[in-house]
Order: sequence, then C-alpha cells, then structure tokens
Amino acid sequence: MIIMPYTYEAYDVAVVGAGHAGCEAALACARLGLSTICFTVSIESIALMPCNPNIGGSSKGHLVREIDALGGEMGKVIDKTFIQSKMLNKSKGPAVHSLRAQADKADYTREMRRVMENQENLTIKQAEIIDILTEDGHVTGVVTHTGGIYPCRAIVLATGTYLKARCLCGETITYTGPNGLQAANHLSEALKRLGITLVRFKTGTPARIDGRTIDYTKMTEQLGDDVLVPFSFTNRPEDIARDQVSCWLTYTNETTHQIIRDNLNRSPLFSGVIEGTGPRYCPSIEDKVVKFADKDRHQVFIEPEGLYTNEMYIGGMSSSLPEDVQYEMYRSVPGLEHAKIVRNAYAIEYDCIPATQLKPSLEFKQVEGLFSGGQFNGSSGYEEAAAQGLVAGINAAMKLLGREPLIIKRSEGYIGVLIDDLVTKETHEPYRMMTSRAEYRLLLRQDNADQRLTPIGHEIGLIDDARYEQLLQKEKMIEAEIERVKNVTIGAGRENQEFLEMCGTSTLKTAATLAELIRRPELGYDMLAPIDLQRPKLPKAVTDQVEINIKYEGYITRQLHQVEQFKKLESRKLPADLDYAGISGLRIEAQQKLNEIRPESVGQASRISGVTPADVSVLLIYMEQYRRSGGGVD
Repeated sequence: MIIMPYTYEAYDVAVVGAGHAGCEAALACARLGLSTICFTVSIESIALMPCNPNIGGSSKGHLVREIDALGGEMGKVIDKTFIQSKMLNKSKGPAVHSLRAQADKADYTREMRRVMENQENLTIKQAEIIDILTEDGHVTGVVTHTGGIYPCRAIVLATGTYLKARCLCGETITYTGPNGLQAANHLSEALKRLGITLVRFKTGTPARIDGRTIDYTKMTEQLGDDVLVPFSFTNRPEDIARDQVSCWLTYTNETTHQIIRDNLNRSPLFSGVIEGTGPRYCPSIEDKVVKFADKDRHQVFIEPEGLYTNEMYIGGMSSSLPEDVQYEMYRSVPGLEHAKIVRNAYAIEYDCIPATQLKPSLEFKQVEGLFSGGQFNGSSGYEEAAAQGLVAGINAAMKLLGREPLIIKRSEGYIGVLIDDLVTKETHEPYRMMTSRAEYRLLLRQDNADQRLTPIGHEIGLIDDARYEQLLQKEKMIEAEIERVKNVTIGAGRENQEFLEMCGTSTLKTAATLAELIRRPELGYDMLAPIDLQRPKLPKAVTDQVEINIKYEGYITRQLHQVEQFKKLESRKLPADLDYAGISGLRIEAQQKLNEIRPESVGQASRISGVTPADVSVLLIYMEQYRRSGGGVD
C-alpha cells in the first residue's frame, strides 16, 4: 500500500518525543512565543518514568533546582506529586546536599500532561516521526509514519530510549520501547542519511513486586524528612507539606549472588546477545556480582510506585536474567521470600548519538536547525534528560528569534558541566551526572541555584518580572543579614560563656562577632538565636545562605579566583574553520581530536580527551600569533 504524503499546518518548532527532555523543550519553545508541536508515540507516555519513579538524588537534585531556576517545569511537577522527600548527604558539607523525592508515577505523568495540554502555543500529536526534511543543510520539516508532513524551522530530537529499541529478559526479546510501548523503528535510517553517527547503548530496570507479598518486618524502614525542602523556588515548605509514605532497605546475600553466578550464561549481558554499552554507575545486579566479587551483600531499596498501586520498585536489582531466575533471585532476599512479580526486570537497547556531533548549544554541527536533548545524547537519568531538553528547546527558540544561544558555563551550573562533558568528551557509556564532575561544586550548590541562574532565565524570557523581583529582594535580605552578623558583638559575660559551654564550644576570652562564632564547627546561625537578641525574622532560605556564605567564606573566595582563571581560557575563542593539522607542535592525536570536535574556545579544547596541557600551550602560542597577524578572533 502506497501512503500519499499530505502537508499539514506549519510550526516554528517540532519536538520529537515527550519524555522528560521533550516536555521541557516543548514548553520552553511555546513559552517563548513560538508555535510548537510535540510528537510522541503514545500520549499516555508523556513524562513517563519507566525506571525508578523518583526525581533528584546525589547531583541530580542540583540539576532539577537549576531547571527550575531557569524556568523549567520538572521541579514544580515533582513538588505536586511526591510521596516521600528527603535531603541526601546532610551529614556532609552543603556542596553535596542533594534533594530526592519519590514520585507517584501515575500522578507525575498526569500532572505534566495537564501542563503540556494547557500550554499556549503548544500542540501535542501522537505519531511516530520517520524522517527529517532538509533543504541546503537546514531542516524544513518532519514526516510521520502515516505520511503527514509538518513543515517547521527547527527540530528538537528527544527520542529517549525508543529508537530501534528492543527489550531483553533472558532468552526472550521483544522489539518495543520501555514498558512495552511502541518503538520508533524508522527515524534511525533517516538520521544516518543526514550524516549523523549512531551508537547502541543499553540500560535496564528491576522487577516490580506486589507489595502485599513483601515482609517488611525483615527490612529497615526509610522515612522522609520532617522539614521539607521544595524543588521549585516558587514554593515554600508549608506549600508542599503532606503525609509521606515509607521506603524500605534490605540486602542481597551470598545465596543471591550464587544464583546469579550459576545463571550468567542465560543473561543476555554476558552471553553476547546485548550489543549496547550499559551505564557504569547504575549497573545491573549481574554486573555488581561479577565486578564486585569481594562484596558479600548489596543494598536493595523497596520503593512504592504510587499511592494507588501495590507495585513496589526493587531498587538496586535491575536485571536481564530470565523470569524463572528472577523469581529465585528476588526470593533469596530477606523480606522477599514470597514475592510475586508484577512486571519482570528487563534490559533495553536503543540507538543514540555520540554527543560530540553537537555544538555547546546542542545543535547538530552538520544540520542547521536540528537540536538534540536527553538520553538520545548518550546520557542516562530523567534529570539529565530534562536539563538538556530545556537547553535544546531554549536554543532552538533563540535561533529562530535571532538571539544568542544559551551556553551555561561549567562555573555557572551543573547543567553547564553536563552539556560540556557530553559535547567535548567522548562518552563510551551512558553518562550520569555526579558531584565529582563539577570543579566548582562549592559555588554550584543546590541551595543557591536561583541566585546563579534565575537572572539568566529572566533575560531569556522564561522567568517573569514578579519572580525575578522576589529573587532580588531575597538577595538584599541575605546581604543585609551578613553585614549585620559581621558587626554584632557578643560579649564575654557569664551568661554568654555558659551558653557556649552548653553548645559544646570553647568560651570567649574577649568579645567576638556573631560571624566569628558562626564559623566555629560546633555552631551555626540558628543555634545562636538565644544570644542574638536583635535578630530579625527572616525566611529559612535566607538564613541558610547567610550561614553558608559566612562559614565557607574562605573556600568560596578561593573558588571564585579559580573561576576567574577558567574564564580566561573560555574567552580565548577558536576560529570555526581552523585547520589543526596545519599547526606545528600539536601532536597527531590532538590534531585529529580537535578537527573532529572543533571546540569553540581554548578552554573547551583543554577538556577534550587526548589533548594534553602541552597541546594547549601550543594552541595559546598559535592563537597569539594569529591575533597579531590580524586574525582577530580574540
């Protein structure tokens, strides 16, 4: 049967995919005034959480708060739909504090769909995109599987794990996307025709177990926080207060590990059936048992999928083993002896790209107007996807509006670290954000994301004047209170000495300022309230910033100096048409890598794998000679 093509209404932007990346991209474009259409293989899968229904976690919580600070939606939706919230790493310094919330999976999808369907300038269409139309190297439209042609001026690819997807459970292979949803089987060939390189990556998910068949008395209860911290800076703690559900902790054991070892030959991961590369930092239970053979147990988190279902997510035990082995394996874990599996664990393989094909704006170098975000860029995780989708959507809009692209620097946000890593460094496995990837993590805390990025969101047009004015007022309160505590003196009288002894810190020989006392490891801003008699009543978000800025002032100043050095290299721009093979002194590997990735600055060049400090020195000398000869790049 021949399908006759039909041209439908034109849009400014077409977004392909409605997962976490696609939603943020589509909302950003629509909110910036561009007519936008978002395609999805299933409207029921909008913002689907096919793996763990949680948002945030170590470093990922930073990303969500940055998304919110720029004007994205993820933080607002999780604040409405979480069923447990917890700040991780509270025993450590503020640089690694990370918010994590367990979501009601169905409610999260439902709420994001409601936002999408009611967004002005945004149309949602259930259809598989099979081709990208171009003219003179610029995108002109997309083609659906039913022959519909939708002209557009920019496209954002946010295909997630759906391209040529196949799910593996032991010897059984199904050619579907996650949760049995339809795969997208035709777009890969169209992308190859455009000269885009694809690779195969793999991820996985554990079984879901009927909560009625779990013995929780053999597990450790995991409670949410009493004092809640919202993901969105538009919310106050009291706005999101609600009853929370419990999660549970148990462990694998030697019996579990022996079952796995005895059946490795039936695991697609070890039998060679799986072609794709899996995530190093979120391994399957088979991987853990093989790679960490010295460990006699691994953590298993039992987490609810929602308030209106008995399904429990078995965190830490993703697998592609056959169903019969899964039953034996899970039932060897304390508390799961009588577990009934509702959904089998499985691995999923899919097509994605080496993101070095992208500019820092997330636009393809070889196809103008084609942007890309999310797991299709070789990353893993809902939060990483949403962050990229937001930036890709913003930059698609900026291009059509004739404005400069948004490039968040590594010194400005975790989003900047994430995207710079993806487009600069070779990624041979699904990329996961971690706090250790950020050089300036004391400056890039989750608590100050609004101060770092909301001015940028306001300049772009995604943050309204009222919200921006609230930020300015907050910053004034922080500045005024820091100045006050630096000038309030606490005397060495008997009452003050007794108070300090009670707090477990040394007494005063002479008077000290409140700021000096706050710097002591045993003390903090809140603890000093009884002897700070003129203290104004301030929001906790303000007082937290006061304490952090005073307590870590020396470290913060040092990192600010480091950022200044970083900016000098970032400001040394490189010509787009520079032939690195012609620069004498550059090693052959450096020449090849630089010609392949084509960095935009010396700073970006310095982060490319295979480019050494000596190569950077050669580049700097060459660029100075280039400038003096009239090249004028700087």
